[in-house]
Amino acid sequence: MRSSYAAPALPSTLVGLFAALVLSSCSGVGTEAPAQEQADAPPAVDGAIARTDSLAATVEYTGTTLPSQTVSLRSQVEGQILSMAVDVGDAVRPGQVVARIDASLLEAAVAEAEAEVAARRAEVASREAEVSAAQSAVEEARLTLQQARSDADRLENLGIEGAVADQVVEQARTQVSTAEQAVSAAQQQVQTQAQAVDAARRRVTAQQALVTQAQQRRRFATVTAASSGVVMTRPLEPGDLAQPGDELLTVGDLSAIAVEVQVSELDLAALREGQSAQVRLDAFPGRALTGSITQISPVVDPAARLVPVEVTIPNPEGRIGSGLLARVSFEADAAERVVVPETALQVAETPEPTTLFVIETSPNPAAGDENAPNSASATVSSRPVQVGDRADSRVEILSGLAPGEYYVTRSSAPLSGGEQVRLSLISP
Repeated sequence: MRSSYAAPALPSTLVGLFAALVLSSCSGVGTEAPAQEQADAPPAVDGAIARTDSLAATVEYTGTTLPSQTVSLRSQVEGQILSMAVDVGDAVRPGQVVARIDASLLEAAVAEAEAEVAARRAEVASREAEVSAAQSAVEEARLTLQQARSDADRLENLGIEGAVADQVVEQARTQVSTAEQAVSAAQQQVQTQAQAVDAARRRVTAQQALVTQAQQRRRFATVTAASSGVVMTRPLEPGDLAQPGDELLTVGDLSAIAVEVQVSELDLAALREGQSAQVRLDAFPGRALTGSITQISPVVDPAARLVPVEVTIPNPEGRIGSGLLARVSFEADAAERVVVPETALQVAETPEPTTLFVIETSPNPAAGDENAPNSASATVSSRPVQVGDRADSRVEILSGLAPGEYYVTRSSAPLSGGEQVRLSLISP
């Protein structure tokens, strides 16, 4: 009986590797040519277009949207709420009736005050009548005085002639004195009554003020909106008892939205009123809103060292409501400059200025863009630049490189001015 044995098959990868070794051992030439061509090729560079930017890191603050203005409508009288004409979310206009409070007690107070005014006026009329009577008494006393003086003069003449006794003359003079005192007393009475009339008139005026006050309180039973806006809250309902000072409605002006954020006191020097700010709302993703700083609080939290800053954004469509999460970032006032990566700079060991390489290209008809680099004819030139601030491996170029110029960010080998280069695939 014959047995057969079959050798295991080799994997295809091992077969390919073995064939490659055989070929390389049989052919010892041809491997140096590609390396030589690579050594003769121009250096490869990464190019970039110079653009303006800011090194300042954008800090984002969170806050909550609020109406730009909020008015609280409160009850000024005590009474049961009869009706509420608006609800949360309703728009109101100035002078619109929004609530009514029971005014029966106020009506009674007005009637009582008006009745008291009538009584005070009656008192004035009575006092004026007393003044008239006192004035009549003065006139009567004057006539009596005039008659007493006439009789006294006549009797004195008769007494001189001896026709009457001295006692009669003396009685006549006494009657004159009595009449003079009566006139003086009557005049004093007129003055007293006139003062009583003035006091009664002042009481009428004071009581009339109470009437006006009672009427005003009666008008407070009808609550009207003081400004236009949207009803934000309605704490009380019809049937509730309202006390003076109780809040009936809160009306917010949503034509503009305010966002208050807490800013560190270290960043306060970079902010000013009127400065532009960018606002993003999670409720409206992908939409950036532009606002401005309308208020910087003069009071700083002594514990957290935070300053409340209010940013206002327009809301003409009224889509933004109150209570939304807002993310606010402030635009820096510093002018933007050309910013390049630090790898683009050629820093010399000598005191010579810092340089970078600018790519000079010829037109590329195939691309249809005169400014697009042509990898077959791109050359570089060394240019001195003045650098500014540095941050996050980037540096400002104060002078020497203009926006839109094409420059080298990284190269595969050291470069020299006028040298031809190859642009990498990641270059614009």
